[in-house]
Amino acid sequence: MTTDAPRRLRVLAAMSGGVDSAVAAARAAEAGHDVTGVHLALSENPKSFRTGARGCCTIEDSHDARRAADVIGIPFYVWDLAERFREDVVEDFFAEYEAGRTPNPCLRCNEKIKFAALLDKALALGFDAVCTGHYATVVELPDGGRELHRASDMAKDQSYVLGVLDDRQLAHAMFPLGDTLTTKAEIREEAARRGLFVAKKPDSHDICFIADGDTQAFLAKRLGTAEGDIVDESGARIGTHEGAYGFTIGQRKGLRIGTPAPDGKPRYVLDISPVDNTVTVGPVEALDVTALTAVRPRWCGAAPSGPGTYTAQLRAHGGETEVSAELVDGELRVAFTEPVRGVAPGQAIVLYDGTRVVGSATIATTDRARAAA
Repeated sequence: MTTDAPRRLRVLAAMSGGVDSAVAAARAAEAGHDVTGVHLALSENPKSFRTGARGCCTIEDSHDARRAADVIGIPFYVWDLAERFREDVVEDFFAEYEAGRTPNPCLRCNEKIKFAALLDKALALGFDAVCTGHYATVVELPDGGRELHRASDMAKDQSYVLGVLDDRQLAHAMFPLGDTLTTKAEIREEAARRGLFVAKKPDSHDICFIADGDTQAFLAKRLGTAEGDIVDESGARIGTHEGAYGFTIGQRKGLRIGTPAPDGKPRYVLDISPVDNTVTVGPVEALDVTALTAVRPRWCGAAPSGPGTYTAQLRAHGGETEVSAELVDGELRVAFTEPVRGVAPGQAIVLYDGTRVVGSATIATTDRARAAA
């Protein structure tokens, strides 16, 4: 949904307390829409929130969002979605790591919270759209349908974390920053011109519900410690760890292996086995993935009717790679034109046709050019 819609819309602006969502809300209001700001309270214990601006849902962020709404001149509310967030995002995060997979909580939050729980509540209250500060573009088609496209500025494009949105969600999504070919510095300058206090606020990069940014410690507190083996490709024990969940495919640092590799080169995590609590490591070449199978596909439009050639993105800040993909018995089968590295089960693969987001799926298995033991 674009901000130059021919009619005045009732818009619910999700205001995280950062500069992007504040400018997005201001632009929606300036375009003539009836905008209401809302900040999502996602912690069941707000007093545990850290100070500073490392996350995106601290108690300080709530105050910053309220001040921005006051400057814009729009009503503002705080909605408590903590229980839903815990169930759909935090518990999923624990379960995925415990199963040896690497989740992306930002995708899960967009799918289950901002464009499900929040959108459902907004529609029930008579709003037409949910507005966020994501950098992506929704293109309205002549037949009334909508397509999700990359942002005009690829350096800030966030379409990857929105690849989970379906037709219904896209029909009620508004991204006022997506068409703006500007730098982040210019967005900050715009915020300053508008008198928004958050103009100089640092960007958030951490997982919002991990207070100190230490993912491994956060997981250990919930999942406990369990000593296991680190083995090489032959199965020989070369080290120990305190929990397989603390590793990700492609990881190089923090392995604490005392025995050097025969060739003297660094080792990388190749496989994580939660069943026997074993982590397999090996040379970087063993990370080469030639194909994968992904589950739970979600389409930003009609599902592909047959095999197709696309580009794919495998990480939020990763590049594109050419693939062929086909939906087989409800699963997405993907083959890479050239091998790629650092692909882990649990991650999302997002398919693109040019700048258009075709859809996404969760990686279940991978085929390696050189199989790990």
